[in-house]
Amino acid sequence: MASPFLPNPIDIGAQIVRRALRRERVFRDRQNPLAFPDDYLYKRYGFSAEGIVYLCRLLEQHIKNPTRRSHAISVPQMLCIALRFFASGTYLYAVGDAEKISKITVCRTIRRVVLALQRYINTFIAFPGHLPTDAIKEGFYKIAGFPEVIGAIGCTHIAISRPAKEIEANYMNRKFTHSINVQMTCDHQYMITSLDARWPGSVHDSQIFRNSVLYRRFQDGLYDGILVGDGGYACQSSLMTPYQNPETQPQHDFNVALSQTSLVIKRTFSVLKARFSCLHDLRVSPERASQIVGACAVLHNIATIRKERVPQEYHEPADDVVDPISREHPAGRAVRDDITAQYFS
Repeated sequence: MASPFLPNPIDIGAQIVRRALRRERVFRDRQNPLAFPDDYLYKRYGFSAEGIVYLCRLLEQHIKNPTRRSHAISVPQMLCIALRFFASGTYLYAVGDAEKISKITVCRTIRRVVLALQRYINTFIAFPGHLPTDAIKEGFYKIAGFPEVIGAIGCTHIAISRPAKEIEANYMNRKFTHSINVQMTCDHQYMITSLDARWPGSVHDSQIFRNSVLYRRFQDGLYDGILVGDGGYACQSSLMTPYQNPETQPQHDFNVALSQTSLVIKRTFSVLKARFSCLHDLRVSPERASQIVGACAVLHNIATIRKERVPQEYHEPADDVVDPISREHPAGRAVRDDITAQYFS
């Protein structure tokens, strides 16, 4: 019989021996992520087992592998890979090591989950919210007695990787780092009700609002109510901002009530960034960052609806406050004075 150790043995017996000596292919045993208690799941993925099952059912048709050939990873495993990245914000190779998956697979899986969640933005993010308008107004009014509010508006910066040289300057913010400036509104229950995540970090909050779909819809009279915001916006008939130099007690009381009411959006940002630590620093391009922010906003609303555990809040740095706007619209001043006279005098 020919030697079974030759490169190409001809003898059939030698070939049989050679096949018998081949090392059997071994596939890694990937653990079932849902086999752990909720405390473990919350720390690593930000959701309970029931929440993960819900997300699996929601996204399965968009992310599942068409075949189980070569032990393709399952939908729960794919979802948990993405959730671990969203929740930890760590490097992809670290996520891969933790989940026993290659970095390339991690990258592709996160991308697939992000695009799947993007499909549900208009389903889970709607202005002024999923509750009746009167219920939203009542919820805001209970905070500090401020009337007719259907949303709190604000912007937050999300750090990104250095963009291409030709557009780098656009993404340089006032702290001389690269970011996108993300506008959101929320209701009184910290649900995100609108999202605009396409603007470079150099763009001022007020400019983002003036160029938003939300602003145009308010201008068209589609909403019965007003927004509340900080001094980074110009006072308008649809957006109340504080008196810059309150001269009377009613004006002071107006500012206090408005400030307490508009804090809802700041807490929403805090919970969002605490729940998804990846938003502290997205090491991706502006386009990818915008998509990840959208995916996290959808997940935040799902977690809020399902009453998932709320993490300890992340506190925004104090220097994130934008420069105040001195320009005010006459119609906005008239509405503000009317509210002050009617509710705070």
